[in-house]
Amino acid sequence: MFFVLSKVFGFFASPSNLVILVGILGLLLLPTRVARTGRWLASVSIAILAILGLSPIGNALIISLESRLPAWDAARGAPDGIVVLSGAIERLIVVPELARRYPNARILVSGGSGALSGDGDAEAKFALRLLESVGVAQDRITLEDRSHNTVENAIFSKAIAQPKPGERWLLVTSAHHMPRAIGVFRRAGFPVEPYPVNWYTRGATDALRPFATVAEGLQRTDTAVHEWLGLAVYWLTGRSSELFPVPT
Repeated sequence: MFFVLSKVFGFFASPSNLVILVGILGLLLLPTRVARTGRWLASVSIAILAILGLSPIGNALIISLESRLPAWDAARGAPDGIVVLSGAIERLIVVPELARRYPNARILVSGGSGALSGDGDAEAKFALRLLESVGVAQDRITLEDRSHNTVENAIFSKAIAQPKPGERWLLVTSAHHMPRAIGVFRRAGFPVEPYPVNWYTRGATDALRPFATVAEGLQRTDTAVHEWLGLAVYWLTGRSSELFPVPT
């Protein structure tokens, strides 16, 4: 049920979806007695789409997410294991280098099907094929292919990894997703160290950088708002240890 609700919530939590729905409502009202309201709604939706798509709002919202947790410090020594959250190719392309650098580290790829119907292929299985094709031995990889969201990533990964006290595990996921992921893993009792990848921005210098296309700006804004709302919902429902996790 939580998975279904999260999918529905995710749709309406995307600013671009909401603004488009407002615009459609405005168009539907044009032939009615409240045509004036319809014109206003349609005009406002176009204006908001332009602002969200061309202004640097998306970058400003995502920078604090990406900079919240620092990149992993290799000087601390080799990890005992690596958890990779599937869902973005950029999360996988660092695995061959990590596998080569740390030959004794266990590698766990976590990610089930993201399809609402539940009949899609697990993301972890695709990740396995990709990692094998670039030279990572299959016997080094353990799959967690049942999870549908970050909460299940953490719970199912911990059940498989069975981390022992004192072990150090890396968590590989997108930089903007790392705060929410870290909070969920901490709540699940699986201490991990962030290994962020797939940055959207170069840091504070991008806070005022506008977008070249509306599509890019809307995508960035949707991604940032989704994460901020996810942080709030996960914390309010007890699925995360903190509202906005800090480094330890």
